[in-house]
Amino acid sequence: MAKLMLITARADGVPAGGRALLSKLHKRCLEAILNDGLVVHELDRVPVSGLCARLNALRGYIDGITPGVQATILARVREDSVGCIFLDGSNLGRVASELKKRLDGVEVITFFHNVEARFFLGALKKHRSAHAIGVLLANCVAEWLSVRYSDRLITLSDRDSRGLVRLYGRTATDILPMALEDKLTSEPRSAQGPCGQDYSLFVGGAFYANASGIEWYVDRVAPELGMKLYIVGRGLETLRGRLEHGGNVQVVGSVDRLDHWYLNAKGVIAPIFDGSGMKTKVAEALMYGKRIVGTTEAFSGYEDVADQVGWICNTKEEFVSTMRRLEGISLPRFDPSLRAIYEQHYSYEAAFARLSQILDCRIGLEGKGFAP
Repeated sequence: MAKLMLITARADGVPAGGRALLSKLHKRCLEAILNDGLVVHELDRVPVSGLCARLNALRGYIDGITPGVQATILARVREDSVGCIFLDGSNLGRVASELKKRLDGVEVITFFHNVEARFFLGALKKHRSAHAIGVLLANCVAEWLSVRYSDRLITLSDRDSRGLVRLYGRTATDILPMALEDKLTSEPRSAQGPCGQDYSLFVGGAFYANASGIEWYVDRVAPELGMKLYIVGRGLETLRGRLEHGGNVQVVGSVDRLDHWYLNAKGVIAPIFDGSGMKTKVAEALMYGKRIVGTTEAFSGYEDVADQVGWICNTKEEFVSTMRRLEGISLPRFDPSLRAIYEQHYSYEAAFARLSQILDCRIGLEGKGFAP
């Protein structure tokens, strides 16, 4: 009986970001859908060092894919009677090309966490260096191989699908939006935040779009407001000296639990002006029943619900006006209607239903002999 192989990065033990959390959720979905019909191959991070490794990176050997690892994957596909490969990221395109060249009848599905070429171009523009150029080129090669050699392409949003057309001339075959495991483990409380004051919340890791976005907000918007802003996220501690000025901004940095910070906030801000994919922080805020004030980029992929869950702001004036209005109105600390949107569209259950449909209706599990 043919099986499906998931190729994904191994969890490294550090606090997981949005990409790692989504990978974990998709793995859980596939385990539930396929049972014994799933084979998992986890990739270890392999540092790119030395001339040979750098040259191989420009051929798509990145993020744990090496010629040796590739040979191991090919052997496992044959030994385990694998009929379909699910690549967890377009950065794994080198595997797609080798599988299609060397094995007959194997289907390849690639899930795009981002349009990597777009993502790393933004990173290069923010921090120009020879290393950033090399990372961009390596990911472009790997992603082009994914598009060329995959049978099915899954993106998070229509925006990312259109990006594939512009860059590579091919649209996505399926859309699978952002989803998050439910972290709301207790009854929401109605208490206010630290010291009883209202506050707004920014959550995100220290990647380039988050850092530049919150710097812009602190410089341009926060000085016009009275409400305190707390900034939570791994790596943002390094920006404390840059961000904490004016008295109403505090960088918390990494925390063990986010529920306290979300549930007691009056609202969540997402001043993100660049990037690709969908922003985890929007789905996360909805999971905790919170409204979001964010840019068009922050709401990319959430367009169908944006008007229901918050406010779109793209300029200093729009952010200041909206945040002042937020300061003056009474909102529930937990809004069940927002939580319901998370449950319907961005939960594990929503992802399970969509992924089941993609696998069953699109490639035909029964026809392929996959385990039910």
